[in-house]
Amino acid sequence: MGKKAIARSLQMSKNTVKSYLDKLELSQMDIDGLLALEDPLLESKFHPGSPAYKDDRYKHFKDNIDYFLKELKRKGVTQQLLWEEYIADYPKGYSRSQFCFHLSQHRKASKPSMVLNHKPGEKLYIDFAGTKLPYIDKQTGELIYCQLFVGCLPYSDYSFSMALESQSVEDVIYALIKCADFLGGMAEVLVPDNFKAAIVKANRYEPEINRALEDFANHYGITVIPTRVGKPKDKALVENQVKMQYTRIYAKLRNMQFFSLEDLNKAISEKNREHNQTRMQQKPFCREEKFHSDEKRYLKPLPDHPFELKYYREYKVAQNNHIYLSQDKHYYSVPYTYIGHRVKVIYTRKMVYIYHKGKQVAVHIRSYGMGKYTTDPSHLCSTHNHYLAHSPEYYIQKAQKASDELYQLFILMFKQDRHPEHLYRTCDGMLNLYRKSRKIDPEEFNKACQMAIKHQIFSCKFVENVIKNKMTRINEQHNNQALPDHKNIRGKQYYSQTTLNFITYDESRNAI
Repeated sequence: MGKKAIARSLQMSKNTVKSYLDKLELSQMDIDGLLALEDPLLESKFHPGSPAYKDDRYKHFKDNIDYFLKELKRKGVTQQLLWEEYIADYPKGYSRSQFCFHLSQHRKASKPSMVLNHKPGEKLYIDFAGTKLPYIDKQTGELIYCQLFVGCLPYSDYSFSMALESQSVEDVIYALIKCADFLGGMAEVLVPDNFKAAIVKANRYEPEINRALEDFANHYGITVIPTRVGKPKDKALVENQVKMQYTRIYAKLRNMQFFSLEDLNKAISEKNREHNQTRMQQKPFCREEKFHSDEKRYLKPLPDHPFELKYYREYKVAQNNHIYLSQDKHYYSVPYTYIGHRVKVIYTRKMVYIYHKGKQVAVHIRSYGMGKYTTDPSHLCSTHNHYLAHSPEYYIQKAQKASDELYQLFILMFKQDRHPEHLYRTCDGMLNLYRKSRKIDPEEFNKACQMAIKHQIFSCKFVENVIKNKMTRINEQHNNQALPDHKNIRGKQYYSQTTLNFITYDESRNAI
C-alpha cells in the first residue's frame, strides 16, 4: 500500500507513516521478526527513548548528582544556590527548571517505597494527631485542648481513638490499657513514634525506651520497637489513619460542643466505630469484619491483673530510719540497720516497695497524708519499740504476770485522773523493785503493795521504803498484840445513849 493509503487506513498523518518507514529502512529490521514481538518490545524498537538523556549536559549533570544531593543536606543549602553554582561552573548547562526537574526525579528514584506484608496480630502502631480537639470547662468556660491518641492494627487496619489531656507517661499508659481492652487482646509488637512518653532518647539502632512503657510491655508480654526518627513511612498505615481521623472524626464533630473529657471521648468512640464499620475502597468488607474474622484470634490474651504504673526513685535513709517520698510528702519506715544507706523505691498507685542492693527490705501501703509517717514497728530498734509500747494496757499485762497485788495496784493507779504518761516511770520503778525482790523475798514485795493499796499511796518510793524499813513486819506485830486491861473503857452503851451524861471521878479514879 502507498503512504497515503496507509495513512487513511490508520487515520494518521502521512508524515508519521513516512517516519516509521524511514526508521524501518535505516534499522534494516526484519518485518516477520518485528511482528513476533510483544507491543512494548516493538514500541522500544521505534522509540528508543528521549535523546535528552544522551545529551552532554545530562552526562555532566549525572556525574555531579552525588555532590548535589550531599550538599542539599547541609543547613541553608537550597536548589537555587546549587543551580547558580552549577551554571557558573558549566554555562552550557540546564536551565533552573530543568536542573530542579532532573534533581527531583533522581531523588525520587533513589528512594523507592516498599510494600510491607503484615501478619495478623503481629504489630500495633500508635501515634498522636497533630491537631487538638477541645472541650469547654463548665466552671470557667475555658477551652481545654486535648491530644488525640490513635492506635492501628496494620493487618486489618482496625483503629482505636481517644482524647487525652496530654502526652504524659500516665496518659499514654492509660490510653494503651484502654486500647488493649477495646481490642480484647494485645499485638506482639508495639510500634510507637519517638514522643517522650515512649522514647527517652531516640537512636537509629538502640533507642532508650521509657521505663514505664517497658514495664507495660513486660506486664503484657510484648516487645516495643519504635520507628526510626524522621521516617514516617515506617508507620505509614497509622499516618493514614490519622489523616482519615480528620475527615471521619474532626470534621463530623466540628459543630458540636462538649463540656467534659468523658463526653468528648464518648463522641469520638461513636465516630471511630462508624469508621471501622465503613466499607473499604476496592474491598468487599470493612475493617471491623476483617479484624474479627482474621486477626482477633491471633492477639495475645490480656493478663489476669491490670497494669499499675510504677515510679522509680532513689533516696537516702534518714537518721529516724524513714525515707521521704516527695511525690506525696509522706514518710515511710526502713529497718534501722539501713540508716545512712541509699535505697531504691518503686511505688505504684497502691503500694510502696523499698530495695537495698537488690533485696526487698520494706513494703508499705501507699498513703497520701502530707507530712505524716507510715511506720512498721519491726523496723525500729528495741529501745524505740519499748518506748512506743508504753501504754496502760502494757503495764497492766506486765503486772498481771508478776503478782496479783501488783496487778491490783496498777489498776488503781491508772484509774486516777492523771495523764497515763505521768505514771509510766512509776510503773517501771515498781517492776524493777519486783525483779529485785524475787531474789530476796517476793512476799515482802506483795505485802508492801497491799499496804500501798490500803493507804491509796501510789508511789514507787513508798513501796521501796516499806520494804527497806521492814514496815510490813512491824504492822504484823502491832496487829497481834492484845489490848491492855484498864477501867477507862466507855463501852457500846455510852455511844448508844441519846443524852450525854458526863462521868466524874474521885481522887482514887472511881466513878461518882
